[in-house]
Amino acid sequence: MTETKNTNSTGQAMMRMTIGIVVLAVLTAVLYFAAPDSFYPWAKAVHILAVISWMAGMLYLPRLLVYHADAEKGSVQSETFKVMERRLLRGIINPAMIVTWVFGLWLAWKGFGFHGGWLHAKIGAVLLLSAMHGYLAGAVRKFAEDRNEKSAKHWRIVNEIPTLLMMAIVILVVVKPF
Repeated sequence: MTETKNTNSTGQAMMRMTIGIVVLAVLTAVLYFAAPDSFYPWAKAVHILAVISWMAGMLYLPRLLVYHADAEKGSVQSETFKVMERRLLRGIINPAMIVTWVFGLWLAWKGFGFHGGWLHAKIGAVLLLSAMHGYLAGAVRKFAEDRNEKSAKHWRIVNEIPTLLMMAIVILVVVKPF
């Protein structure tokens, strides 16, 4: 019964997330075609909101992995962490990363023509953040299969990487040092 309840709840969450993304895409398309001259600031706002969501998840997921690493395999606590990690990854982090990339690339093209050393460095840092995202997604898969071999200390260190990348990205965007 619990497994069915978790599966059903996850399915409902995925459906809500999918509907949310479709609504965002439709509203974005309507705005783009209805008022193309005023689309840029809206695209920037959506990009910033997606970045905030992506970063919230990227900062929280490694913290969950710290606690999960200390939980006994097969325990109620471990199973709860599995659900939390999967929902966070699939329902928030993955969609937010996609929206961040789509709008970010459009803004880089439309606003800067992909020119500027700061922009190239920023894209490099975002690629590293995306690689970290992939690493964490793999970790969630390993934890779900009770195959984690990393210590809580490892995950505490990993928890700092998104913060450092975020700091570099914000400085590059705001200061544009080169």
